[in-house]
Amino acid sequence: MDRIYRILWNGEPRHAIERDGGLRLVAGDLFGRYTIGDRIAESEAGAFAPVVRLLAPIEPSKIVAIGLNYRDHAAEQGKPLPKEPMLFLKPSTAVVGPGEPIRLPPGVGRVDHEAEMGIVIGRRATRVSAADASGYILGVLCSNDVTARDMQNRGYQYSHVKGFDTFAVLGPSIAIGLDPDDLAVEGWVNGVKRQGSRTSQLVFSAAELIEYISAVMTLLPGDVISTGTPSGIGPLVDGDTVTVRVEGVGDLTSPVQARG
Repeated sequence: MDRIYRILWNGEPRHAIERDGGLRLVAGDLFGRYTIGDRIAESEAGAFAPVVRLLAPIEPSKIVAIGLNYRDHAAEQGKPLPKEPMLFLKPSTAVVGPGEPIRLPPGVGRVDHEAEMGIVIGRRATRVSAADASGYILGVLCSNDVTARDMQNRGYQYSHVKGFDTFAVLGPSIAIGLDPDDLAVEGWVNGVKRQGSRTSQLVFSAAELIEYISAVMTLLPGDVISTGTPSGIGPLVDGDTVTVRVEGVGDLTSPVQARG
């Protein structure tokens, strides 16, 4: 299995691929033809942050997020299971990467973490069948779908309460070759596990989501589908450290700061 990172290298964002415990620069088009160069960093348990600065592994044109896609989360929210996927968009301007702070906007009240698996689209997808969907997946990543919960409970729309700057944390890598239908997803705050489930518990699978979404809108290479969060969502406060962990992808850790 390969993991693709995006790093700051000589002042420029570059993609790099992890193979055999080393990080190697990628030259060319990540979604087309590319070559892999010499090793530039060694891994310690998959953590390259001490050696290179990790960025969000992708710059999506859009994030298509799915509401109430775990049975236990729907129950936690006191809502019935959806009969079809509940779609909303998070703007690309909300994206931050590993180690970048989640900034809590003033006056919005409670803000929650939501640990999720994200699917990265590998090629242009329009009206794709579920049977063919796997051919359109580049890989999977960790996603933190940060949410202004008090505003949501007062009736504000999903894209409003989930679209603030820094409310779409992506990373640390794009893992290639994993089965998106049975991966562990966890959310941790200050070293305490708050969320834990497996993607086998999704109401709508990765393939079903690609089929449904691509019938509504064209998905472009690099777009992300954030597939929903399990139960255990909870508030974040200034000074917290929150980690999303998806099996095989790595740990996506963010400090939490009040925005002045």
